[in-house]
Amino acid sequence: MTRQSLVRDLLRCPRCRGEFDEWEGATSLRCRTCGSEYPVTNNVPRLSGEPYVASFGRQWNRYDVERPEEDEATFRVKTGTDASALSGQLVLDAGCGGGRYSKLVARHGARVVGVDLSSAVEKAATLCADLPNATIVQADLLNLPLVEHTFDFVFSIGVLHHTPDAREAFRQVARRVRPGGKLAVWLYRKNILPQEWINSGLRALTSRLPARVLEPLCVGLSLIGGIPIANKILNKVANFSNHPDWTLRVCDTFDWYAPRYQSHHTLDELKAWFADEGFVDIEELRPARSGRFYDWAYRNNLVIGSGVNVVGTRSR
Repeated sequence: MTRQSLVRDLLRCPRCRGEFDEWEGATSLRCRTCGSEYPVTNNVPRLSGEPYVASFGRQWNRYDVERPEEDEATFRVKTGTDASALSGQLVLDAGCGGGRYSKLVARHGARVVGVDLSSAVEKAATLCADLPNATIVQADLLNLPLVEHTFDFVFSIGVLHHTPDAREAFRQVARRVRPGGKLAVWLYRKNILPQEWINSGLRALTSRLPARVLEPLCVGLSLIGGIPIANKILNKVANFSNHPDWTLRVCDTFDWYAPRYQSHHTLDELKAWFADEGFVDIEELRPARSGRFYDWAYRNNLVIGSGVNVVGTRSR
């Protein structure tokens, strides 16, 4: 998939859904129908600004989170598919962030379109620069400028819950899957009411803090995240990452407390979304982590930051 064919076959004007003029080293894309023009910088079409996602641009450009072996395992768990099985398929990474999963799938031979609203597309474009089968687009998942019913495989890992309307973002993404294609979505899980109240109270403050203030707080929480036992108990009250990698602990904690929008969902709710959009063979994907205490806490919605994870096949 060349960038030229991407524009011709997949990309559409977000204002009128018209086709674009040919892209051959152009510094902008012009809609043939309404005449709207959009800049192209660093080989990334800029079809939207970033009205509410500046924190993501900061975190993905600031922190180096690519971990190839871990990314392989995480992708397998959260999509139910080995990245290598997608070779030759047309794949959409809906909310690609810094591009680690777009790169992973493209490296295995898939033709990948990575879409993100934030300036994290800069990092994604750099990661995928040597992969001609990967194209990064800056666009809004709530107004997705891609042809419907086209992609063989679509995935969205930890993104839709950071939009103002997760259900509408799901609908937009789901409609890009071709009949017979698959969709995998991971969203934050709704926890018990006391946890939800505590989180809402904390985030009412932290999501308004400037990054220069919030980041040191996340560093402090990440220190606790490295303490055995304590990190497995205290983060059931207030969320912070206990990932073994320091950089990822800080980034994941910032990722929780900085965004303007964060919604939580139940498994039944997400499954209903799949069914409403015409998907069948709808299955829950369980986390890789296990153990008596963890399984009990997970079943009872006590693990803050855990997800509801579903995969399905489009029937129509």
